[in-house]
Amino acid sequence: QLQLVESGGGLVQPGGSLRLSCAASGVTLDTYAIGWFRQAPGKEREGVSCISKSGRLVNYANSVKGRFAISRDNSKNTVYLQMNSLKPEDTGIYYCAARTILAGCPKEYDYWGQGTQVTVSS
Repeated sequence: QLQLVESGGGLVQPGGSLRLSCAASGVTLDTYAIGWFRQAPGKEREGVSCISKSGRLVNYANSVKGRFAISRDNSKNTVYLQMNSLKPEDTGIYYCAARTILAGCPKEYDYWGQGTQVTVSS
């Protein structure tokens, strides 16, 4: 059974950076596409980024393009989300999710982590 654990969240000032990690246990991640999602208070969950199982395909929400970078290290069973130039509107709980897929990024995911809080505030 795949289990995902997010870490790296915290409080950061506007313009700052954080790197989130999504560590997997139970199975190896190399057959799973991984997505990052976030949910702000009072808002619906939104997709932030995804990376294919090979790492060759990455997608970003328009709101984070040019500021966030997703990557994966299958040898460490971990996916990362580097977040730069953070804005207050980036505040929320960030979740990673996984689904096994032949290629690309799926529309739905089967496994979810518990989330890590990111707060961008001065």
